[in-house]
This record gives sequence, structure tokens and C-alpha cells, in this order.
Amino acid sequence: MTLPSRWEGIEDRVPDSLDDLHGPAEGTVELPLHLAWSGLRAYDVSDPRLRMSMYRTVITGGGRADAEVYLNAHHLAADWPLLRKGLGTSYRRAWERKLSLSWEAPS
Repeated sequence: MTLPSRWEGIEDRVPDSLDDLHGPAEGTVELPLHLAWSGLRAYDVSDPRLRMSMYRTVITGGGRADAEVYLNAHHLAADWPLLRKGLGTSYRRAWERKLSLSWEAPS
């Protein structure tokens, strides 16, 4: 018996639209154990480095519902040019394709 690939079904874990992302724009977010089972669990989303670390954790380890609860559409779009560099190719392509995220910083 083999375990399924962690990249299997990535597209299904991406929300349909940026409008579906209702995460907080400020304050501290504490991720649940199924996302952050080791190390840092609380993130100040006002701090870009902490926010991008949390977003990377949610994108690579969470499902669609996690993304909708913890990710903020405005922050994701603004951070994407830098955030995308810390993601694997499969995640980057899936999120860019489904949400039309741009590689360039918004003006």
C-alpha cells in the first residue's frame, strides 16, 4: 500500500475565487493543529514575514475551507509576487491558474 501524493488534488484545494477568501486583514491568527502541529501556531498578519509564513503553511498543508478561513484576498494578491517563490511549482501553478494571481506586485 502506498500513500497518495501530497500533490494529488491540489487544484481541488484552491478556492474558486479570491472573493472566497475571508481571512483577517489584521490581528493574530492561531492555526489549528491539523495545519500547525509543530512550531509556531500564532501569526500576526500585520507582519508580512509572519503572514507569508502562515499563508505558505495554509496553502501547502490545508484544504479549500482552510484557505477560505485563514487567507485574506487583499494580502494574498499583494504578497503573491514574493510568496510564490516559497511554494513548490505544483502549488504555484494551481493557485495562479485558478485565481489568476499575478507575478507582478499590484499598483
